[in-house]
Amino acid sequence: MNDMSGMDDSSSSSNSSSSSMSTGMAMTFQTDIRTALFSTAWTPQNAGTYAGTCIFLIALTVILRLIVAYKTYQERVWADRNAQRRFIVVNGKEPMSERLSRDPDAKQMTMMLSENGVEEKVLVVEKKHHAVSPWRFSVDPPRAALDTVIVGIGYLLMLAVMTFNVGYFMSVLGGTFLGSLLLGRYGGIPGH
Repeated sequence: MNDMSGMDDSSSSSNSSSSSMSTGMAMTFQTDIRTALFSTAWTPQNAGTYAGTCIFLIALTVILRLIVAYKTYQERVWADRNAQRRFIVVNGKEPMSERLSRDPDAKQMTMMLSENGVEEKVLVVEKKHHAVSPWRFSVDPPRAALDTVIVGIGYLLMLAVMTFNVGYFMSVLGGTFLGSLLLGRYGGIPGH
C-alpha cells in the first residue's frame, strides 16, 4: 500500500504541475490588457501601453508587407538583369542561339527588326521552360537576407497571435489589411 500511496503523490504532483503550465498559456481568446508580448518585460500595464503595443503590431505587419513587396520588386529587377545579360561566343563553342534553335522545346519566330528605316530579318528563339539562374553574389545573399527578415517578422507576428489576446490578433489582421491595401499591388504574399 505504501508503494501505491507514493504513486498517488507523484501523479498528483505531476497533475498540479501540468495544470499550472496550462494556466501560463491561454488556449482560448482573452481580452486581458496585461498580456505579455515576446517577454515578460513587455507587458502593458494600462490601456495606453496596450494601445501602443497594438499599434506596434499593426506597424510591424505593414512593414512585413512592405518587405514582401520590395522582395517581389527586387526579384523582377534580378530577372530583368539576367534576361539582359549578354553572352559571349567562345571560339570552338556553339552560340546559345544555335543550340536553342535545335531545341525541340524552344519556340522560334521570324520577325522584322527595324531601326531608322533599315529592316532586317531576325530569328527570335524563346525557350519555353526557364532554366534555373546561376548562383550570383549580387543576387543570392540579398535574397536570402530578405527571406530571413520576412520569416523572422512572420514568426514574431505568429507569437503575438499565439498569446490568444483579441487585441493583438485584431492588430495583426488590421495590419495585414492595411499593408495589403497600401502595398498589395506591388507584390505577392508568401505562403505560410
